[in-house]
Amino acid sequence: MSTPLPLLDELDRRILNALQSDASHTNAELAELVHVSPPTCLRRVKQLTENGVIERQVAIVAPEKVGARLTAIVEITLDVQAAERMAQFEKLAAQEDAVLQCYRVAPGPDFVLVVQVADMPAYHALAHRLFATHANVRNVKAYFSTFRSKFDTRIAV
Repeated sequence: MSTPLPLLDELDRRILNALQSDASHTNAELAELVHVSPPTCLRRVKQLTENGVIERQVAIVAPEKVGARLTAIVEITLDVQAAERMAQFEKLAAQEDAVLQCYRVAPGPDFVLVVQVADMPAYHALAHRLFATHANVRNVKAYFSTFRSKFDTRIAV
């Protein structure tokens, strides 16, 4: 049974939109932006965090500024799709710092990964560790980004 979705009112939506644009605001700045008192704002942010609506607050790093110049979107098909084998691959992917995102997908491949590495030799090393040496990986298809025309982390609320 799934957990019911929390009800978001207009204030929650204003807070979430403001934080998704810039989470570095102080509580006082955020309260002013969303037109409420600082105590109300603080209480709402705390509730949104406790309810799991706000998972975490992070800094978004420019990949090219830290030497991660190659983005790959990788499709993975496993030989055996039993639940424990899928979980085993997910655990392996989660341990790799270069794997930014891992999705189970259907139909088509079993997984789609978003990978960020320094260059093609770094991708080859990752592919060897994660795909070539994993007996249950049947097929790998990689797409390499030549230009990023859009990147956003915001979800419309």
